[in-house]
Amino acid sequence: MGHLGADLRRDEDGAWRIAALPATEPSVPGSRSPLEPAGVHAGDIIESIDGRPVDPVTGPGPLLVGGGGRVVEIGLRTEAGERRAEAVVLLADERPLRYHAWVAANRAAVRARTGGRVGYLHVPDMMSPGWAELHRDLRIETGLDAVVCDFRGNRGGHTSELVLERLSQVVTAWDNPRGFEAATYPVDAPRGPLVALCDQYAGSDGDIVSMGFRQRKLGPLVGLRTWGGVIGIDMRYRLVDGTTVTQPRYAFWFEDGPGWTVENHGVDPDVEIAIAPHDWGAGRDPQLEKAIELVLAALQEQPPKRAPSRDDRPDKSPPELPARP
Repeated sequence: MGHLGADLRRDEDGAWRIAALPATEPSVPGSRSPLEPAGVHAGDIIESIDGRPVDPVTGPGPLLVGGGGRVVEIGLRTEAGERRAEAVVLLADERPLRYHAWVAANRAAVRARTGGRVGYLHVPDMMSPGWAELHRDLRIETGLDAVVCDFRGNRGGHTSELVLERLSQVVTAWDNPRGFEAATYPVDAPRGPLVALCDQYAGSDGDIVSMGFRQRKLGPLVGLRTWGGVIGIDMRYRLVDGTTVTQPRYAFWFEDGPGWTVENHGVDPDVEIAIAPHDWGAGRDPQLEKAIELVLAALQEQPPKRAPSRDDRPDKSPPELPARP
């Protein structure tokens, strides 16, 4: 299937209009709508694909089948009534684009609800892609007064201890370079309280990072009980037909009470809250809303670390040399 990377809306007269183009993350290949560099804008109407008219009922979807990665010509009509054609390369997979648009929307919601005081980080997995996602935004988000850490949908991996190491850092000093703003030491250490989100789709190392967040007392967990699958597997053996078999091998035991119980159960949140079907339909995220509420309350009790004033810095200028004899 080919994808346009756009939200479409059907008008009453059967015209299929571009309602919106999802937010773009330039640093990630595939997370940009192919319509954006072609100068297509929200409000434009898609009239044809490769010269074939768009059906007023089924829309452009049937004309995009088999088009993933292929160049097609899209006939457009602007809101002003002007017609033109643009050649675009259809996406074979919209998930990177939709994922980053979702993250951007969550971050914008956190900023709006907190007056720009709170950061937002989502970690989609505990492998190199998730490690990259974390570090793309870490410095900016931890530079704010508090952070909402989102582990929902975390697909697992093996970097949870590194993620927890980053989130567990404590500001112990400030680096004050001449002509620049002060920076925390360690770099990227959170300056204030943390709240984490988890859900039933966070599993394996997503379970482990949720439990580790609790064990380190970094902040409350909000959402739903995690997946409950922390026994890792090996894929050491291949069969003669080329397929692979897996073997459960890496069981986890947690200190301070949980023991073996995370396997087949998961990690229970401190504040349990679901996203009901009517919330999904209305575009609401009550889990994120609760996390914002908790982090703002925490800021009242735990003010963020602030850089020291430079007004009282001691004068370390060298003394004047005595007069020559």
